[in-house]
Amino acid sequence: MITTSEASKSYINLMKKALTASLYDESGWIGLFPNIDPQRNYFKNKVLEMLFKRSHLLVKLCPFDKLKREEGRDWPLFGYTMTGHRRLENIQTCVEDVLANKIPGDLMETGVWRGGSTIFMRALLKAHGVTDRRVWAADSFEGMPTPKEKDEGADLSSIDYLRVSLEQVQSNFERFELLDGQVEFLKGWFCDTLPKAPINKLAVLRLDGDMYSSTMDALQNLYHKVSQGGYVIVDDYLSWATCKAAVTDFLAGIGATPEIRKIDQDAVYWKV
Repeated sequence: MITTSEASKSYINLMKKALTASLYDESGWIGLFPNIDPQRNYFKNKVLEMLFKRSHLLVKLCPFDKLKREEGRDWPLFGYTMTGHRRLENIQTCVEDVLANKIPGDLMETGVWRGGSTIFMRALLKAHGVTDRRVWAADSFEGMPTPKEKDEGADLSSIDYLRVSLEQVQSNFERFELLDGQVEFLKGWFCDTLPKAPINKLAVLRLDGDMYSSTMDALQNLYHKVSQGGYVIVDDYLSWATCKAAVTDFLAGIGATPEIRKIDQDAVYWKV
């Protein structure tokens, strides 16, 4: 068990609120984005697309729903992560456990969006004075890939809201004063970057690739690097059938039967 000072606890809790945009009067506002469902509301999408190209955004004013934000069931307009408080708390539980038990390895997320979960990982290392582990952020930094097959999952490749550049994610780290030599970025599609990723060991591996191939690429190339006693976290396991199928197929292929634990309505994790 690791000892956490009151100041560190306050810092960690404030980071959760800041990263999930739960601090502001505008926390419940919802952006209306084009191309979310181009087949429905055709004319509405065309208007939104025209406005978006001119750097305008329509916003729907909504009251803040604390439960939705805790469970990551909304897309925060000003947030740095969609994972909500419960999944951030899960990251904290896993990271603090591997630190307490001296499980070797770095921390990693595959599919980082605006970088919120990896920023939180780096904040946890800072709060506990850890200087010998790195945080890896792997992403295309160009949005979601186009599905290769029909059963890959939903095609979200055209949603601009999901496209966040490497430079923007680095800037987000910098805003929290957490961009330093303990943070590494892997830019590109997982099938290209993960096979040659210069990572020796991982203590916590968090997957947020959603699609079958993205999830499988991460598992095939990184799972064997997770130390005994480390953790694997899978976002969207319970909400994307293709993600769950990839996990099921991979674990069956290596003959592993871990105890998969539910975090919330979307995510799960297990100890290796």
